[in-house]
Amino acid sequence: MKIKALALLSGGLDSTLAVKIVKDQGIQVEGINFSTGFCLNLHHKFFRKSKNGIFINDALKSGERLGIPVDIIDISKEYLDVLLNPKYGYGSNVNPCIDCRIFMLKRAKNLMQEKDASFIITGEVVSQRPMSQFRQTLFLIEKESGLKRLILRPLSAKLLPETIPEENGWINRDKLYDISGRSRKHQLRLANEMGIKCFSQPAGGCCFLTDQNFAKRFKDLIRYKGKENITFENLNLLKVGRHFRISDKTKIIVGRDEGENMYLECFSDGLIKFKTVDIAGPITIVDGTPVNEEINLIAAITALYSDGKNENYVKIELIKNEKTEILKVKPLDRNLLDKFRI
Repeated sequence: MKIKALALLSGGLDSTLAVKIVKDQGIQVEGINFSTGFCLNLHHKFFRKSKNGIFINDALKSGERLGIPVDIIDISKEYLDVLLNPKYGYGSNVNPCIDCRIFMLKRAKNLMQEKDASFIITGEVVSQRPMSQFRQTLFLIEKESGLKRLILRPLSAKLLPETIPEENGWINRDKLYDISGRSRKHQLRLANEMGIKCFSQPAGGCCFLTDQNFAKRFKDLIRYKGKENITFENLNLLKVGRHFRISDKTKIIVGRDEGENMYLECFSDGLIKFKTVDIAGPITIVDGTPVNEEINLIAAITALYSDGKNENYVKIELIKNEKTEILKVKPLDRNLLDKFRI
């Protein structure tokens, strides 16, 4: 009987190698890619797609090259609780890496029976990531996910206890590896030997939650809004624009380019918006209910980032509850801006 495995496949170097190593041992492999909504690389590629009109997920590209099917599974709404209430805490920013891994592997475990799979493959490397890939943490994640001895990590398998796939003879342990640490030189050498030339570039910081600026915005949101009031849409808006805290009850987000303006439009239902009139400029959306003096300040900030930043005044359209009002404001002095910036 052909043995089947599920692989957590990002399309990066490590997960691509892990699948290739196992597939070359005659195992049938199916890829799964969990979309949390916080992939930095995916976000940037989506905004760049307008250059050629083409956008393909890295995991799908990797699966095509490896000759395996890949399922993209959206877990973004469910992931909200993992992000806001991590049992094992955050890393250096707001990355709940241990809880994230447990959550994904639990989902993978639930898929095993449905897909008739016998074990799970990951591209994890011992000691590569400081929070989630120390030996003891890997064991903890296995236990918490209910997958003890059923997770095969081909790149570091010889540094870890024997798994059930190896014990049962489905996998030859001698053809696995003993890679550890943060250097990717061993993986790059393997990729060259195996003829793997295309993969998303190996690098840390591919998640918004590890980004320092995103973390500042996240902490500001928690402080002023409270965890219990945070929505998925609130978190989506942290990814784009310039963020300014006008008061305890009012925050604004100013688009930086056409793509971000379109993004902000998509998530601005029910929110107050400011737009320039007659000249190019940003969309500014408001999280909160600004009082009169704050309305003029927000309009002045919007004008500052428009093509009329050097004019005596700029026309700004205020849109609230489908009603509009035209304001004439002087662009804000840039020296006054930093005290509001998040």
